[in-house]
Amino acid sequence: MIRFVVFLILNFGALGLGAFLMGSNPGENEWYQALNKAPWTPPGWVFGAAWTFIMVSYSVFLTVSFKSNDKFVFLLLFVAQWFLNILWNPLFFKYHLTFMSFIEITILFGVLLINLFIVKGYRLVFLMPYLLWLLIAISLNGYVLLKN
Repeated sequence: MIRFVVFLILNFGALGLGAFLMGSNPGENEWYQALNKAPWTPPGWVFGAAWTFIMVSYSVFLTVSFKSNDKFVFLLLFVAQWFLNILWNPLFFKYHLTFMSFIEITILFGVLLINLFIVKGYRLVFLMPYLLWLLIAISLNGYVLLKN
């Protein structure tokens, strides 16, 4: 239970730090509001709800997978994911680097995808929301990249 709480704190801390580094709320960000966004862009409230569910699921994944894997590789992937998750926000929202943010989020997806090869069994179901959301996020970022 302690490990789960630690992962929750770290994961929600990453979301909080990423939000802080992006400079402003997307709803208040004039640059973001002026973008030609994908028709499938969800309403703003969906992002908060999705990330809450994703971080709880990912924390469960990390907790149940921690004991059964090479700790060095496991922690290396976690730390890489943690920093990449934070980095995307300022790249996209603050610095408007749509190409760099697209590359960065694709790398984040790849880092998480590596888990599919090193973690086996039922635990992977807890990683799926994160992977699916990243596919949506990649498509949204790609649309902005191509249409703006």
